[in-house]
Amino acid sequence: MDLGQIAGLIAAIAFVVLVALCAVPLLKTGRVLEELRLTIRDMGHNSVPILQELRGTVAATNTEIEKLALVTEDVSKISSNVVGVTDNANRLSAAFRTTVGGPMIKAAAFTYGVKQAAKATQSGAKKGK
Repeated sequence: MDLGQIAGLIAAIAFVVLVALCAVPLLKTGRVLEELRLTIRDMGHNSVPILQELRGTVAATNTEIEKLALVTEDVSKISSNVVGVTDNANRLSAAFRTTVGGPMIKAAAFTYGVKQAAKATQSGAKKGK
């Protein structure tokens, strides 16, 4: 064997060692990619039931929100009716105060004055005896 053949043989052996060293990371990368593919497939299979359950939950939540909107609307109507009733009671009270209250106070004051005058007259009559 001459010198060129020995150099070629060394180069061939070095190339085989290099390929062997590169093959190990490539094999590990292949396994990682296979595991990643299986994980993604499992996530796809498992996400469908979760999404269906989430869809049902969202539908139920929307139904409850619609019911809550009806209740809120009813409360708003009741509140406006209460405001109307309160306003009417306020007007009625003002009308009563104006119509009956003033004359009633005057009558009470008049009655009190007459009563005081009668007491004074009786006291004066008793002292004069």
